Parts: sequence; structure tokens; C-alpha cells
Amino acid sequence: MDGPLYEQIYKYVYEKIKNGELQSGERVPSEKELADQFGVSRITSKKALEMLSANRLVERVQGKGSFVAETLPESSETLLPQADSPQNWKLVGLILPDFADSYGLRLIHGVEERCSELGGRMLMKITYDKREEEEAAIRSFLQLGVDGFIIFPVHGEHYNSELLRLVLDKYPLVFVDRYLKGLAACSVYSDNRAAAFDITKYLLDQGHTQIGFISLPVENTSTIEDRIQGYTDALIQHGQRLKPQHLMTNLFSSVPRSFEERNVQVDFENVKRFVELNPELTAFVAVEYNLALILREVLLSMGKDIPGECSIVCFDSPRNPFNKYLFTHVNQDEFAMGQRAADLLQMQWESKEVPFNNTVPYTIIKGDSTN
Repeated sequence: MDGPLYEQIYKYVYEKIKNGELQSGERVPSEKELADQFGVSRITSKKALEMLSANRLVERVQGKGSFVAETLPESSETLLPQADSPQNWKLVGLILPDFADSYGLRLIHGVEERCSELGGRMLMKITYDKREEEEAAIRSFLQLGVDGFIIFPVHGEHYNSELLRLVLDKYPLVFVDRYLKGLAACSVYSDNRAAAFDITKYLLDQGHTQIGFISLPVENTSTIEDRIQGYTDALIQHGQRLKPQHLMTNLFSSVPRSFEERNVQVDFENVKRFVELNPELTAFVAVEYNLALILREVLLSMGKDIPGECSIVCFDSPRNPFNKYLFTHVNQDEFAMGQRAADLLQMQWESKEVPFNNTVPYTIIKGDSTN
């Protein structure tokens, strides 16, 4: 039997009513009984019974259960869920730390557009990069009966328990932007190691030999780990030795805290100290656009000419219809990432084999921060 699990349960009960196995007034299997029979959560079986009630096939009695309606609709042949019926919409829960023009907004557009094309609807919750908010969002979306999740995980060393439970229960789920180490779950992301290698090589090919790297804390985050590794690979391949003092990973001005004045000021001072301690650096790789902005302000405040004396490259940038960009950057195809995530959910709903690791292409776009 194909289709979402709640629809399969709906059809199962509908057929029993239609062929007379369940007569008017007879008790319908409970949420728990249906959940056990189909191997699903009670949230899923509850949704099926609510659909049956909405179509006046069953009557739900508080504290007693569900019973076949005394008077069934005459047009029972039309009561199977239709692809364009709201009762058959697939509900997707999108959970992400935040979004900005530089990264995240196009990802949301990609998810929403593909969900609509697939006959689904999207719910969205912003976690502000807090693990407890991520846990609460998962719980609330489960209570609302979502059919699958697309999650941009919070930055941190540990995974929350609700997220781990989704993976263990094999609930339809796709991670975006990163993969989570040790979890057998479907993810879609850019090849961050290759992208960092290419953007660092871009600087090396321009003649820079002393290149710094500024980043958020790593904290078991695959995206940052892979970008550091790509930066390192490029240096080594070009005969350069990785110098630990050229690596700075203690910044915090990232979405969703990117515009908090205190964080910006603290990061500004830290970056300035980093530049002063490493006067030999002539180029920098910033792991995010917001960090590149802070670095640029630091260099300008020190009287540095960009790109004459120092070059900056980064990941992502706000879109510009005239192709004029402040920074040379890695342009991740976040719209394709969002679309691919929705496609991977659809494959899980159809019980198809889904690859765990899925990458989307990226490009390097020239900006004013390099020669």
C-alpha cells in the first residue's frame, strides 16, 4: 500500500466500512491499536482517525473511542483522499537556527517551492541556535502531525534527545547544510571541504603565501570541520605549512547573533588582536559572510587597503542583481539544497532507498575583496 502512513490507515478503515466488515455503530480500532498494527506513532494513527471523522465516516466519542457513523455519506466512493485534497497534503516541518540574505533565505524558498510542487505544505520554526528550542520545535511539530522534517541543526557539541529519537525511529527526516557524525540519517549539503580548498587555492594562485582563517567554534560541526580541512589541504598541496597561529576559531557573530552589538564588538576586538599578532598575513578565508564584514572593518580601521594590501574571501553573500559583490566568495546553491531536501523526503514517503550523503554544487564568484 503506497502513500503516507496516515493515509494507509485511513484507507484500511475506509475499506472495512465500505465492504461491511465494520457496521454502523461498531467500534473502530483505537489510536493505540492502529499504531501497534501499522508500526507507527499514535500521532499518525490519530491523524487518520481525524480524517475519517472529518469525512463523517466515524464518530469520535470522548473517553470511549471511535465508532462507525450511524448514517454514512451517500457519496462514499469519493471519500478516499485525493492528491489535491487538504486532508492529503503532506505536512513538512522546517526547523532552522535563523536565516539572512547572505544565507538561509533561498534555502527556505527552495523547500517551500518544492513542497508545493509535491502537494505538501510547510511549517517553519526558528530555534535561534538554541538546543532547547530545537527540541521543543520537534515535539510541537510531532503533535501537529507533520509527515516529515527538514532540519538545519543548531551549532553545538551534542545532539538533542528529540532529534536522536527521530533518527532511531526512522521518522522521515533530512538534515540540511551539514551532516551529523555518528548518525545514520539523510543529509544534503555543499562539499565544504572541496569549496574551502578551491577558495583557498584562489588566494594561493594570486601569490598569497600567508593566509589566515577565521571561524566560529568548531564544536563537532561538520561544516566548519570540513572547511578547515579544505583550507589545510590547499596549503599543504601548495607546499605551505599550516601554522596554528593563523587559525582563529573563537568568533560568534553568526546568525542568529550576527547583529547583537556586544558580540560584534567583542569579535571586532578579537579579530583586530589576531591581525596585529600576525602582521605577515596578506589574505584571509572567513567561514561566513558576517565574519568577513567584521574582518573588513578591522582591516580598514588599521589603514589597510583592500585588496591592495590584504585580500578577503568567504562563504556566501547577499544576492546582487548587478553581480557586484563586496567579497570574492563561495556561492552555495542553497535553493537547490532546499529543493533536494524536499525530494529526499518524498523518496522516504514512497519507501524508496535514500542516500545518506547528498551534495549540491557550488561556484566561486569574484568580488571586490581580491585582485
